[in-house]
Amino acid sequence: MSCLLLGVIRRRGGVGASVGVRSLASIPSLPPAVAEFVKGAAEECKPSGVHVVTGTSEETANILAGLERDGMVKKLSKYENCWLARTDPKDVARVESKTVIVTKNQRDTIPIPAEGAKSQLGNWMSEANWQKAREERFPSCMAGRTMYVIPFSMGPVGSALSKYGVQVTDSPYVVASMGIMTRMGTPVLNKLAEGVEFVRCQHSLGRPLPLKAPLVNSWPCNPEKVLISHLPDTRQILSFGSGYGGNSLLGKKCFALRIASRIAKDEGWLAEHMLILGITNPQGVKRYVAAAFPSACGKTNLAMMKPSLPGWKVECVGDDIAWMKFDSQGKLRAINPENGFFGVAPGTSDKTNPYAMATIAKNTVFTNVGETSDGGVWWEGMNPPAGGVTLTDWHGKTWKQGSSTPCAHPNSRFCAPASQCPIIDSQWESEEGVLIDAIIFGGRRPEGVPLVYESFSWQHGVFVGAAMRSEATAAAEHKGKVIMHDPFAMRPFFGYNFGDYLTHWLSMESRKAPTQLPKIFHVNWFRKDPATGAFLWPGFGENARVLEWIFKRCSREREDEAARKSIIGWLPQDGAIDTSGLSGSVDMGALFDVPKPFWQKETQELKAYFTQQVGVDLPPQVGAELKALEDRVHN
Repeated sequence: MSCLLLGVIRRRGGVGASVGVRSLASIPSLPPAVAEFVKGAAEECKPSGVHVVTGTSEETANILAGLERDGMVKKLSKYENCWLARTDPKDVARVESKTVIVTKNQRDTIPIPAEGAKSQLGNWMSEANWQKAREERFPSCMAGRTMYVIPFSMGPVGSALSKYGVQVTDSPYVVASMGIMTRMGTPVLNKLAEGVEFVRCQHSLGRPLPLKAPLVNSWPCNPEKVLISHLPDTRQILSFGSGYGGNSLLGKKCFALRIASRIAKDEGWLAEHMLILGITNPQGVKRYVAAAFPSACGKTNLAMMKPSLPGWKVECVGDDIAWMKFDSQGKLRAINPENGFFGVAPGTSDKTNPYAMATIAKNTVFTNVGETSDGGVWWEGMNPPAGGVTLTDWHGKTWKQGSSTPCAHPNSRFCAPASQCPIIDSQWESEEGVLIDAIIFGGRRPEGVPLVYESFSWQHGVFVGAAMRSEATAAAEHKGKVIMHDPFAMRPFFGYNFGDYLTHWLSMESRKAPTQLPKIFHVNWFRKDPATGAFLWPGFGENARVLEWIFKRCSREREDEAARKSIIGWLPQDGAIDTSGLSGSVDMGALFDVPKPFWQKETQELKAYFTQQVGVDLPPQVGAELKALEDRVHN
């Protein structure tokens, strides 16, 4: 590497600039603000060299070849340009307990919980504690490694809804993944040269060379020192110790939700954990909806649904994040700020999501999935491999069906370009965004919550989002399933105080400019028969029948069109959901039953949650909606 310190080396073929640390000032291609950020990071982290990422295919091939040489990825011979990474078993998921927001005052980040309660709405760290944590981690953390400089765009380059970032990292795996998940490289650098604002993202694996201890699975990370920190006031993200997706691909949840939600509050728009899909009826009329679901509720399956209703078509704009802004006519427009899908592999199959399976057939990086002896991938939910084909689990050990441990890690992932999705919407990269007619909230609720209902108003809809709950497998010390609060499916991703977030949503109704607010709905595909424990609704492609009712409600002329009023919202009238051609009998009465005792208990639990977790920061309008629901369920 010492030759790099002599100045700029430009490799042939536009593969980017690699330079030594002492010569940073001599990179002519970096705009002044970017150069200042990179120089500061290099002085702190002391890499042996710096490589400015251009995003060319040749550069990507070189990065992947280097990863293969280092044993971090393996080429999968069965597919075109697909790769398998196995991580250190201590570095497999987002680490919520080590994910913090740093602000001057705690209340800027989280509502102050009731006496003795721990906040479930984020982790605050004081500026002084954060500075100390930074000094314990970042100095010289990249010694012996190359620091990659990744200029990236969240959203199409040039769109009024897009935002820009620069990430420095010592992980080539991150470079390869960011090349899929974002628009990255020279076109973004050209935009930054115009002086646009950008989020400063600094990431290190925390394993300087020479190593003091051997790596596990050739995967550098420092699990004991993991810290993912966000500084919303200065638009900075600093992440240390993890090489895994959400902790290291800083454009994803860190920027696109935590920092972006704060930018959105300051600028008057919405950054949300929502899929965006387009749905076209047999007459050719198209509408777009955005939908928020907690994990394990079939978000990607809905975004890429194959409708069972003849003549209906669903197309995918995005499966995870929506940035939404009112245009000059007061209509809400949305973009998917991402460029790829970072999906959970287990459970994805030709049966549950054929379009996702087609999307990941090439140019995909798989992490912690199982491997087949014929050079392919496998995970739980897929058909067993063909006879004679053996399996290796995510630890790299031989695996057989019926084993007590899973073949693929439950949080194993595919990282694939969105453009490869067979039903990607023609407007998915539209600079002005797509027009949102409906917002859907949902959760996994085995009892009490109907298949679909519509809110009474925008304010009531904000309450419905705030009241979202979903069944989740509890932590190991508990047995069985618990119902977790996950307001707006944003619980781990709020970039600022949840009470202020609710106020921001409510403020959309009182904008000075003309405003056409989308209608708000809640769905529950997961209600069970209490006698048998079986799901009452078949789900998957049959969910198109629910979308059809939502579609019709978006153009209604009367409030009660195809709907009847209930204590919780507007329910479909009997017969308003098309059940023709449904295989097997479906008990629509049970699906739409709204039992008062259940909702009396629900309101009690919501009241306790809001009191304990949000306290004085709960907007009075949300409190009023809770009181109104209480009155309705007791009358």
